[in-house]
Amino acid sequence: MKDIKELLPHREPFLYVDRLEKVTKEEIVGYRTYTDKEYFFKGHFPSYPVVPGVILIETMAQTGGAGIKAMDIVGDSLFFLATVEKAKFRRQVRPNEEVRFIITNLRVSPKMIRQSGKAFVGDELAAEAEWLCLVGDKPKE
Repeated sequence: MKDIKELLPHREPFLYVDRLEKVTKEEIVGYRTYTDKEYFFKGHFPSYPVVPGVILIETMAQTGGAGIKAMDIVGDSLFFLATVEKAKFRRQVRPNEEVRFIITNLRVSPKMIRQSGKAFVGDELAAEAEWLCLVGDKPKE
């Protein structure tokens, strides 16, 4: 499978997918370990660091986007998050925990991608959400 940096335009400190394990038309599975060195831990409850919920949602969307790119469904386009729905946070994610993201493709077309995702630490559900990304052309350089 391709390197994540070949699949996503994001770069440090905003690249949140470590690797993909599974990519099919129905499901994408990826992983991220948020190390204790992450920039957001310095200011997000510094005496009790937890991964912010918005970062978990962004990681789900990045995982889904990387999987779509790996399947080469929409070419060299960019995806822009348009909506987030049904977000629920069930368990805190702490520094150095590996999170498994299971993404379901609900609808994929040349103009939009609708996905849902779940984030797990071990077998415990940490977060879940649905989102819609609009597909856009890369700007000409």
